[in-house]
Amino acid sequence: MSDYHLHLHPHFPTPGAPPMGVYPPGYIDRYVEMALSRGVTELGFTEHLYRCVESAPVLGTWWEHDPDPRLSAEMERYVTLERNLSLDAYVDVVLDAKQRGLPVKLGLEVDFEPGTVDSVLDLLAGYPFDFLIGSVHWIGAWSIDRPSAAPEFARRGVRRAYEQYFELETELAASGMVDVLAHADVVKKIGIRPEGPLDDLYAPLVTATATAGIAVEVSSAGLRKPVAEIYPAPRLLRSFNTAGVPITLASDAHLADEAGWGHTAVVRAARAAGYTHHLRFSYRKRYEMPLPHPAGDGA
Repeated sequence: MSDYHLHLHPHFPTPGAPPMGVYPPGYIDRYVEMALSRGVTELGFTEHLYRCVESAPVLGTWWEHDPDPRLSAEMERYVTLERNLSLDAYVDVVLDAKQRGLPVKLGLEVDFEPGTVDSVLDLLAGYPFDFLIGSVHWIGAWSIDRPSAAPEFARRGVRRAYEQYFELETELAASGMVDVLAHADVVKKIGIRPEGPLDDLYAPLVTATATAGIAVEVSSAGLRKPVAEIYPAPRLLRSFNTAGVPITLASDAHLADEAGWGHTAVVRAARAAGYTHHLRFSYRKRYEMPLPHPAGDGA
């Protein structure tokens, strides 16, 4: 099994985690040891692009274009606190682990912002990434998956918020800039959902993903969040399978103790949707691996 969504830093100071931008000797080894204890034999690290100082010129100050000054100010404060990593240092520490023979892959989570595709790809072209994952975390200056998002769902309407999210997710998929869509329905993270089916929102995303020839991850992260559900939802995952979209497996760990977490549940969800294989990557080339048969609780 593989886990193709791991971060080396949490979003906030956390006991047991190193300071932002610091990679103590043996820190990646702890991720590998925990993952191996859970039956995960290959780890793909995927730090957030927006947290790297090198991203500032290419992503720009997107929050300034939001008509709500309150949301703009909140996002500016958040990015100022979060953007404290070095892309070069992150790449070096993962490459060092690879050179030491650890079963790791170099990835990156590309945080999607419309109008930045070409500049982002130019920035990343010089790095030896094994794979890129893409995600949507913001609608304008609104951070949709933080606990503070709830009032904005109510203000703009839950259904409308979902429409806006899936429009961006579909644009990301259609761009073909990444190899894998991360947590494709993360808009549900804090447990707020619209009434009724979402097939009309799912369908364009599934079509765009299949047409672009990229994969979607099946992630246990939602099980650790208020929504308490795998990403993507069972109905959406089945639609991806029907369309021939391949999958990767993921935990979205931000701490060593989370590496490989919930992978048995992920495999069960994938098999329930009809999948029999998952993807691994090497230097942006993908290859298929059989899905294991789940056993135990995966935690």
